[in-house]
Amino acid sequence: MMARGTDEDTTEADAAPWLPPGRAVELADRGTTFVRELPGPPGAPTVLLLHGWTATADLNFFTCYEALGRRFRVVALDHRGHGRGIRSRKPFRLLDCADDAAALLDTLGVERAIATGYSMGGPIAQLLWRRHPDKVQALVLCATAKGFSSTREERIGFFTLASLAAAARLTPTPARNWIAAQVMDRRARDYHEWAYEQMRDHDWRALLEAGRALGTFSSATWIGQVDVPVAQLLTMRDLVVPLRRQLRLLEAIPGAKAYRVDGGHDAVIANADAFVPTLVAACTHVAERSRTNA
Repeated sequence: MMARGTDEDTTEADAAPWLPPGRAVELADRGTTFVRELPGPPGAPTVLLLHGWTATADLNFFTCYEALGRRFRVVALDHRGHGRGIRSRKPFRLLDCADDAAALLDTLGVERAIATGYSMGGPIAQLLWRRHPDKVQALVLCATAKGFSSTREERIGFFTLASLAAAARLTPTPARNWIAAQVMDRRARDYHEWAYEQMRDHDWRALLEAGRALGTFSSATWIGQVDVPVAQLLTMRDLVVPLRRQLRLLEAIPGAKAYRVDGGHDAVIANADAFVPTLVAACTHVAERSRTNA
């Protein structure tokens, strides 16, 4: 079923993967974002997919859509500044992304969802629970942490992103385009043309600000209060969000169940054969636990 692109002149390597139907959705008083949806079986719980930094919903989760859609209703959105997500002149804030997700659930008539966050999507899922607990049935946290900046080197790196974000706001268009090109080339070099095209839609000023926001995020003082079922997918060879940082999140959440995947930060793509069924199992686990606890 994973049909490739239909352009006869496109090579297999450059073809787009199969993707569920997508559409632009207006969120009241917030803006317009892009959403993918799969209906799932009748009465199935909803899995809300929250992608990582510099990705889009499709780039992050294209390997997962079909398998999740067999058991769940699936909703995935592009975060503000990413892909076809909301455009705003306001500085990027993770809490705005959480509020966007809550507004999307309201717009779609979804009462509660399994908030499933990958990397940056993890803080967004955590904030969604904190700010809109009535919207969250359970949490599935993948390749993520309760904080991303503790060492001097990490703080310097995130400070550099903040400086680049300021430059992207103030410098002329050619300079902004140059900054975007440097980041895009590094992020896209291992992907096919389809992935590169996905990233052409990014607002790179917002993405640089998102990097800064990640550098200041911490849920350490409140993540232990989570009162819904939680599963965490640990990417065991992750060099972007080191395993030790992922384990600190796991240890901070009472009752969280660990699922381990042999792979790095790109395991959702590079080791999809292992990651995808593990994600489905984690979502199934928290869905069953939430029914038991209801």
